[in-house]
Amino acid sequence: MAIQSVGIVGAGQMGNGIAHVFALAGYDVLMTDVSTEAMEKAMSLIDRNLERQLRGDKITQSEKDEAFGRIKTTPTLTDLGQCDLIIEAATEKEAIKHKIFEELLPHLKPETILTSNTSSISITRLASRTDRPHRFMGFHFMNPVPVMQLVELIRGIATDQETYQTMLQVVEQIGKTSATAEDFPAFIVNRILIPMINEAVYTLYEGVGSVKSIDQSMKLGANWPMGPLELGDFIGLDTCLAIMNVLHDGLADTKYRPCPLLVKYVEAGWLGRKSGRGFYDYSGETPVPTR
Repeated sequence: MAIQSVGIVGAGQMGNGIAHVFALAGYDVLMTDVSTEAMEKAMSLIDRNLERQLRGDKITQSEKDEAFGRIKTTPTLTDLGQCDLIIEAATEKEAIKHKIFEELLPHLKPETILTSNTSSISITRLASRTDRPHRFMGFHFMNPVPVMQLVELIRGIATDQETYQTMLQVVEQIGKTSATAEDFPAFIVNRILIPMINEAVYTLYEGVGSVKSIDQSMKLGANWPMGPLELGDFIGLDTCLAIMNVLHDGLADTKYRPCPLLVKYVEAGWLGRKSGRGFYDYSGETPVPTR
């Protein structure tokens, strides 16, 4: 089926990036969020990111203006009902995602494809709570969306071939590269990445190294562009913990046990960059290690 209009649920870090790339690729985008302030911030950030691409000669002024003009916002979730494709990019909590889809269902066109940008939750289980499990897929973008090339496509047990082929074409249309993952906890990228971050937190917790030495070791010794603790702060420590819990619960293997220090940081509200403090303190001009 042809996709022309895209509805995005969530105007946060992932949602605004997804809106950016779809609008730039020529799609009409309607974005919603429970917070009007979040939508205003998202539009401002999209404008700045488009301007950055313009200054880098990656897009023209007319492309920037046209892309920005294709993005509309609404405080009403059900306004997204007439979109051809809906991408849920809300917080990584299954109950919230179920509530969003349940509210949307009575307002959707029969042919609308539902997708979730979840980084770890079962696609089959999310799809089973809708009226269209055959038209439901995992559509997992990497952060930051305008920069990162990969999109994970995850089929639920009921996802049909037409939906899968449509989403393959959409990924190509927005200039990204797809990787198909089976519907196992955390899929491919986070199945590998988040336990590595969790192990870095254990390394800190056990006193093997400081924040600075751990991150510096992985950047200079393994050629990582960011250290694992720095990356955890960038992703959000609450998100890292949520994914570790999904892995631990879903695979019943003690190797996925979240580090107690990670749990403690999240309980303290030290979530990383978005809260201003995590393994680094971001209150000044330069981030400073907190341990």
